[in-house]
Amino acid sequence: MTAIDPTALEADRREARRARLAARLGAADRWFQVLGLAWLTPLIRAAAGDDPRAQMREVWRLLGVPLLAIAGFLALWAMLAPQVQTSLGAIPGPGQVWHEAVGLHEDAARTAEKEARFEEQVALRNERLVEQGRADEVKEIAFTGAPSYYDQIGTSILTVFFGFLVASVVAIPLGILAGLSATANAALNPLIQIFKPVSPLAWLPIVTMVVSALSAGGEGLFAKSFLVSAITVTLCSLWPTLINTALGVAQVDRDLVNVSKVLKMSPRAKITKLVLPSALPLIFTGLRLSLGVGWMVLIAAEMLAQNPGLGKFVWDEFQNGSSSSLARIIVAVLTIGLIGFLLDRVMLALQSLFTHAPNR
Repeated sequence: MTAIDPTALEADRREARRARLAARLGAADRWFQVLGLAWLTPLIRAAAGDDPRAQMREVWRLLGVPLLAIAGFLALWAMLAPQVQTSLGAIPGPGQVWHEAVGLHEDAARTAEKEARFEEQVALRNERLVEQGRADEVKEIAFTGAPSYYDQIGTSILTVFFGFLVASVVAIPLGILAGLSATANAALNPLIQIFKPVSPLAWLPIVTMVVSALSAGGEGLFAKSFLVSAITVTLCSLWPTLINTALGVAQVDRDLVNVSKVLKMSPRAKITKLVLPSALPLIFTGLRLSLGVGWMVLIAAEMLAQNPGLGKFVWDEFQNGSSSSLARIIVAVLTIGLIGFLLDRVMLALQSLFTHAPNR
């Protein structure tokens, strides 16, 4: 009988544990990258004893260097801001901007409390009317207070997603058609080249007049201001998705297309089982670009048309001209940038769910 070496058995167990950890980390690392937490992977590996020195160098590259760059930016901002004088005073530094951000949060909390009290009073009024047998006088009364900073953020996000979804519904089918048919591509290409460079500031007056004419009889399901902003976003954000979809479909392996002909696949089966899976990486690249463009366009449209949202908040603060206006504008600028980053992360997460391309 051959004796079992306990040392070799323990070494095999350690190697099996490392293999399992590596497999789990490989699956988790994809999501860490999507969430901007890629530095967690080398940190976990270092904790597991996998070349700690090399892993800590990777942590420094992924986490330490970005944090150092942000700290350097804040220090430079704090040093140079007081040197720049404007009509509203010196450019506010990071401390003043943070103070205004806290103030906006507190204002939003107070607005939410007022709205909650108002809704309670309306509900109590309606209950009393019902008890008195005057149910026909029961009605919902909307809160008419000024929207809070968070309300304006929510309005902008809702508007950009609505416009982006409409743009995607239009652009993806047209892109598939252009990618599959040289004739359709020849027909669409001149329109794309003409309308793609058009600024949202040029579309906005046209959209405003059209929406005003169509909604002359009443507001309808959506407010006019919402439709103006959303349609402007749609007109400016559909081009990257359309172009990337057409490019992705056109690059589908011709051998696969020939196989679909041999198998006599229906057009629907060909698109859903062959074309779309192959073109998804480029389609998602177009969607990410479109959402970024749509977010930038929306802020400009809200500022120019004075429609509710973050753009209107920036313009109102600019017109207000108080001592805190500049700091609040900077808060809004940072908020716009942060939301744009988060929107891109959302699209990257969806891409990770639906595609398996190594490079995203």
